[in-house]
Amino acid sequence: MKILLVNWQDPENPHAGGAEQHLFETFGRLAARGHQVRLVCSGWPGAAPRALIQGIEIERIAGRQTFALAGRGAVRRALRAARPDVLVEDVNKLPLFTPTLTDIPVLAMVPHLFGETAFSEASWPAAAIVWLAERPLARRYRRAWFQAVSESTRDDLVARGVAAERIRVVRPGVDSVRFTPESDAGRAVGGRTAAPSFVYVGRLKRYKGVDVALRALALARRTRPDLSLDVAGAGDYRAALERLAAGLGLGSAVRFRGYVSEAEKISLLRRAWANVFVSPKEGWGITVLEAGACGTPTLASDSPGLRDSVRAGETGLLVPHGDISALAGRMLALAGDAELVGRLGAAARRYAEAHTWGAAADATERQLEEISNGRS
Repeated sequence: MKILLVNWQDPENPHAGGAEQHLFETFGRLAARGHQVRLVCSGWPGAAPRALIQGIEIERIAGRQTFALAGRGAVRRALRAARPDVLVEDVNKLPLFTPTLTDIPVLAMVPHLFGETAFSEASWPAAAIVWLAERPLARRYRRAWFQAVSESTRDDLVARGVAAERIRVVRPGVDSVRFTPESDAGRAVGGRTAAPSFVYVGRLKRYKGVDVALRALALARRTRPDLSLDVAGAGDYRAALERLAAGLGLGSAVRFRGYVSEAEKISLLRRAWANVFVSPKEGWGITVLEAGACGTPTLASDSPGLRDSVRAGETGLLVPHGDISALAGRMLALAGDAELVGRLGAAARRYAEAHTWGAAADATERQLEEISNGRS
């Protein structure tokens, strides 16, 4: 097949995150199988206008803030240059409404929609733009087919008016050969940290809820002053989080690691007693599977996406989002029961092993073939 992808970023973009990882883990495999895959995305200062990554031909135009205006024109040019069999738009920021640009089949891949959570991250005018842009989704994409990364995202789409029969859920995967518990890695068994520690891995954005984790840690440390948290990731909310940690008197109990390598991330996930992920809404939460593959359970908000990737009471624990007392209580419960941590971690490892990127690529390939051949 000839596939044209549209996404805001590629993996080399400094702002790349889980959406780009998901896209390239999937379509890099399809390119390796012989499919012709092109991507139209935004650039950044100093970026080459064209690149080849994992067999995918990339055209970068405009920038992160201007892609919404320039993207539709770039897609039109790409369609004229070489007509694809199917157009795939990854709707993970502002939708570009690509079904209105062409008569070829369109697949809209949707990690998650922001909805009202946009107002917890962006300024009111910017959040309003995102919220308004998502409102006509069902109407403007009425002839498109959809792929959602979780049941929560599927239900969100249905609630917005998308026909359920046009949506297929394809869950992300994890490399459970690279992400492994310490004892499975062929190294000396280091085990978890001696004193209970937690880890957050991800972007430092306001909507991610890391501030809730800090407040819960401060509360839990009144009972267990040996608890600590590693915060791995970069973002524009780091300075505010550092000020909050200082104001809470957390001191060295919180270690802001900044951007970490894959090896460092795996080490942190292996040694933590739990991965903490307390945002109000996610598509799925790839870090949940990465932690699980390392034998580490996740302590998360009972919010859309996370309630799909965490099996409550089996691979991790869920708490009401924003409930600092409940989160602190769960931290203490895990800190006081190493056997529970081990049991949840072992189940999380088994659950992660059942989710592979190869399976996600297989399911996507089948859906694209059905769409392009008019069988869906």
